[in-house]
Amino acid sequence: MNRKIRISIWTVAIATASLAMSLMACSDDNGVDNMPVEERQQAEAELCAYAVLPTRTRGSDGALFTDDDIEWFDVNTREIRFRDTSTMLNGRLQLLSGIDFYLGGEYLFSGGATYVGLIYSQVFLDLVLCQGRIEDGQVINDCYYLQDCYPQQFIDDETVKTNRISRVAQWEKFTKYLESKGKLRK
Repeated sequence: MNRKIRISIWTVAIATASLAMSLMACSDDNGVDNMPVEERQQAEAELCAYAVLPTRTRGSDGALFTDDDIEWFDVNTREIRFRDTSTMLNGRLQLLSGIDFYLGGEYLFSGGATYVGLIYSQVFLDLVLCQGRIEDGQVINDCYYLQDCYPQQFIDDETVKTNRISRVAQWEKFTKYLESKGKLRK
């Protein structure tokens, strides 16, 4: 093949790849701009949490829950009580799925949270929404906790501390919003 033709082909390939990368860089990573108008308006007005598919894209089933579904959040225990705890996330979300939180259309917690249950022996050094607690030797599954790691014995791990520090501003927004709605316990 002629050298000029090969150079031209490579130039076109590089230009195409550069264009594709620049378009991806300009996209909205939090997905709010890609939401249907009705869903975007809802997200801009309240706290919303969406399931995240394994491909790290937001599920199309709409919000998992909004602030209307939250009865209260306890800042000391980090328990998040839903109005209907028995069916809130059961069947709507698989364990180890991701959850992205939005507040007013803005992505709230960087990296989202992983949905875990007490049956897992895997360690998570970042934000989790944990279902269940152990009380008097019994597993109670109708409660949820938004924790910095799982299991809690790793709370003093350096990675957990770093992640916790990086989320201070987001936690403040989250708690102030819930306090403004009368849903914060101290």
